[in-house]
Amino acid sequence: MKRVCVYCASNDGVRPEYREAALSLGQLLAKRGIAVVYGGGRAGCMGALADGALAAGGEVIGVMPHALVQREVAHQGLTELRIVDSMHERKAMLAELADAFIALPGGLGTLEEFFETWTWAQLGVHQKPVALLNVSEFWQPLVDVFGHVEREGFLRGTPQDWLVIDADPTNMLARLEHFVPPRTARWLRIGDS
Repeated sequence: MKRVCVYCASNDGVRPEYREAALSLGQLLAKRGIAVVYGGGRAGCMGALADGALAAGGEVIGVMPHALVQREVAHQGLTELRIVDSMHERKAMLAELADAFIALPGGLGTLEEFFETWTWAQLGVHQKPVALLNVSEFWQPLVDVFGHVEREGFLRGTPQDWLVIDADPTNMLARLEHFVPPRTARWLRIGDS
């Protein structure tokens, strides 16, 4: 893995562990020689992620639409800030640049980016690993929903087949490096009625 895309919030959340996890993950990636690819923000967990990686001598590539740059929310100290026209272009570029994806605790934007990336993996658009860093069990309610979705027949394989879910970032990176996407049958074959 040369570059990891990290989805995270532009605020800190209510627990200090969330910001600390973002800062630590940025530092860990930089120390491993893995570039951070993210949304380009300077505030909240986004800023902590970038600051952690930069302080450890890492490469940080931000991707942000013009409209957000104009609101002065872009981090000004990045290795590179790529400016795009829309949120759709942002997500496509993040996906193109990254070799793997990690979602830190976050809100609707983080969830939306995570779900699209995971859906792309299941559809075979990419075969890159997708992970949830389960800081203070933040993602556990969602993981429980995934189990329900599987039991009800709407997920081929198990969530553990498709996702790396871990509370320890060092262990998570090792699992991402050895991730093998599951082989599953297609939902519908041509000619099925």
